[in-house]
Amino acid sequence: MARILIAEDEVAVRTFICRALKLRGHETIGVADGGAAIVELENNQYDLLLTDIIMPVMDGISLALKVTAEYPAMPILMMTGFVHEKQRAHNMGSLINNVISKPFSLDEICHAVDEVLMAYQQVH
Repeated sequence: MARILIAEDEVAVRTFICRALKLRGHETIGVADGGAAIVELENNQYDLLLTDIIMPVMDGISLALKVTAEYPAMPILMMTGFVHEKQRAHNMGSLINNVISKPFSLDEICHAVDEVLMAYQQVH
């Protein structure tokens, strides 16, 4: 299964996602902001970045821009509870794989992750 980095500032949401994806057999590491995600990416290898858009230190858009520049093959899945932020992310079309709206169910987040990982595996 995949090694997934989850950048989400809300502890309850981060814990929910980590547990949900672990139940599906993935290895997950959760961090509280984009800055911590960059540090984690510099020190470890991941198959997918799952990031919130609105976070302290470095938001998900800035994180996605940095990650695509430094790790161009890494798929990125974003999540947000704000419609205008979702549109902002969709405008980044070629840089991110998808944006999932909060709140989401366990099945919805797992399905979104599976879709991104399957699409990535077909290309690589």
